[in-house]
Amino acid sequence: MGNVFVKKPKITEVDKAILALKTQRRKLALFQQQLEKVIEAEKEAARQLVQQKKRDRALIALKKKKSQEELLKQVDTWQLNVEQQLADIELASKQKAVLESLKTGNAALKSIQSEINIDDVQKLMDDTAEAKAYQDEINAALGEQLSAEDEEAVMAEFENLEAELSLESLPDAPITAVRPEEKTNAPADTEAPAEDVDDVIEFPDVPVKAPKRPEAPEKTKVLEEPLPA
Repeated sequence: MGNVFVKKPKITEVDKAILALKTQRRKLALFQQQLEKVIEAEKEAARQLVQQKKRDRALIALKKKKSQEELLKQVDTWQLNVEQQLADIELASKQKAVLESLKTGNAALKSIQSEINIDDVQKLMDDTAEAKAYQDEINAALGEQLSAEDEEAVMAEFENLEAELSLESLPDAPITAVRPEEKTNAPADTEAPAEDVDDVIEFPDVPVKAPKRPEAPEKTKVLEEPLPA
């Protein structure tokens, strides 16, 4: 296997400062723990000395405890300052990264804009507006080509076509052909179909006007013969 060369990341001054602050924060935390143990020990010693009626030594233990408590408060302040400085450095680092990204993006935007000619953009917009206006004129001309009468004629023709298609879709009536020999061989007592009777029997026409009334004959005068005497 060949040697693999790994490029080490470059350590900056900011990285060194962050590392120093984190190291100091860890040391301060350990120092706090030690102080808390000393304070508890002095407190316990003072309690025992009070029980033993050793007043002077009990007061010395309480004074040591008080001094350790004051030192612990100071350490807390130091640790708070270290935490605040770490937060400020991290925030500044992020702001720097964001600023570098904005610079890179701005450079890329300028590079893209340099490839676009504003005159070409304006010409394209004008051409688009003209094409749209021309298409609107075409649509308006096509829409006004038929008058109201033409529209009514088209609708009437459409309704006629619908009626014709409806009639064509109806089924045809079945037609049964009757042979001549079947008519002659049919028995006499069987009744003929209604359509055959209508074909044979002819009914007189119904008079439309009232018939004229015949005039009464004139009365003839009868000569009375004289009776014989």
